[in-house]
Amino acid sequence: MGLDRVLTQEEIDSVFRKLRDSVRQDDPSQLAQSYDFRRPDRIAKDQLRAIHLLHENFARTLASSLSAYLRAYVIVNLVSVEQLSFMEFSQCLPSPTIITALAMRPYEGSAVMEMNPNLVFPVIEILLGGSGRTAPVKIDREITEIEQSILEALYRIVLHDMRQAWRAVTTLDFEIAATETEPQMLQLLAPSEAVVAISMEIRIGDNVGMMNIGIPSIVIKMLRQKFDQQWSVRKSESSEEEQRRIFRLLQPAELYMDVRLNGPTISTQDLLKLEDGDVLKLDYAVDKPLTLEINGVKKYTGQIVESGRKRAFQCESFLLSETALA
Repeated sequence: MGLDRVLTQEEIDSVFRKLRDSVRQDDPSQLAQSYDFRRPDRIAKDQLRAIHLLHENFARTLASSLSAYLRAYVIVNLVSVEQLSFMEFSQCLPSPTIITALAMRPYEGSAVMEMNPNLVFPVIEILLGGSGRTAPVKIDREITEIEQSILEALYRIVLHDMRQAWRAVTTLDFEIAATETEPQMLQLLAPSEAVVAISMEIRIGDNVGMMNIGIPSIVIKMLRQKFDQQWSVRKSESSEEEQRRIFRLLQPAELYMDVRLNGPTISTQDLLKLEDGDVLKLDYAVDKPLTLEINGVKKYTGQIVESGRKRAFQCESFLLSETALA
């Protein structure tokens, strides 16, 4: 039987559209994705994790150092560790600010360290005799040469703690190469060059400021083998042989042991009123076990016994924690 039905233009277009779609699915070139060659070359995630851990230790050390130097309670928190282009990193910095180029000997290239005015001016106030406890009026100006000289000791402390933190990976000697107040004036890297951006929040009293550090990714890649060695050393430290070695070193250590009869307390006023013949009620049963403390930590319970002509302590149970006594 013959077909005399004529296809409409819409049906014809539908047939060609399906044919074109099937050819496109079979074409491997259609599966390719566009790539922007200007974006920074990524570094390994395990290196980013190692840098994150390294600067967490740096934050704790820096908090202690600044607290001692400023004689104020300082809190340092690591906010983020991420990879950006140098242009994106510089665009995130406030203006004006205090931005410093850091030489990284023995490697070529320079890192960047920026301290917000919200952090720098309260530090200067404390160093000049102020309290720095209350948040001052926001100061939006460039730092003077006299103020820069006042901050030299602060930079020495920060760079010293950075060297100590990086020593776990390699020896990096951070030194100040140049200082600017505008991020655009410090042209250290190409705008598209990748940097590892480390952001840290520093709190001094009611004052909160940020310190941002940018390290060229090319330097981080050069240290790839150093990071791998660091992780291999950490894994070897948990081996059985290393544990036995540490145990042998700990065996000669001396411990202080005390057996305490924890009874009621008495005020100094009542203690001074005691006279001959007074009786103190301790409320401690005779058969109640005593507690043995090792270096001030409660470890065992037991009873007082005799060992020849000396008193001794017989351990009866081991305390997992102090809450076990409750």
